[in-house]
Amino acid sequence: MNIMIVSVGKLKEKYLKQGIEEYLKRLGPYAKVEVLEVPDEKAPETLSEQEMIMVKEAEGNRILAKIGQDVHVIAMAIEGKAISSEDLADNLDKLATYGKSKVAFIIGGSLGLSDAVMKRANEKISFGKITYPHQLMKLVLVEQIYRAFRINRNEPYHK
Repeated sequence: MNIMIVSVGKLKEKYLKQGIEEYLKRLGPYAKVEVLEVPDEKAPETLSEQEMIMVKEAEGNRILAKIGQDVHVIAMAIEGKAISSEDLADNLDKLATYGKSKVAFIIGGSLGLSDAVMKRANEKISFGKITYPHQLMKLVLVEQIYRAFRINRNEPYHK
């Protein structure tokens, strides 16, 4: 399985980079996982509704440019379907079984994802109703993908 994680913004925090690198290393035997970052749109702290839409559209265009037509897209969105670790494992297993070997998880910037990205998404999932910083979400997602592969192979790790 080939998995892409496409996110907005450059990861700066060393501790998050180290955590992501660790889980990417652990994922090596299970899948090819690539983490792609697209630049966030520079904007002032306070924005009008129209300016927010424009920022999300610019970021969304950068995201969509990274995704091929044959990729199954999973948008990480607070309004998405809340799933458990077991649900994610089952979902990845079904995608692999039915020939969807290219999967992209999308993490938006601080304003979320554009309408175009949400329309392109084959599914929208959520890890709960709380708001995660999008940089921390990347680490949580990589860990959950690793956990999913361990669950699917009945290997110790998941508790």
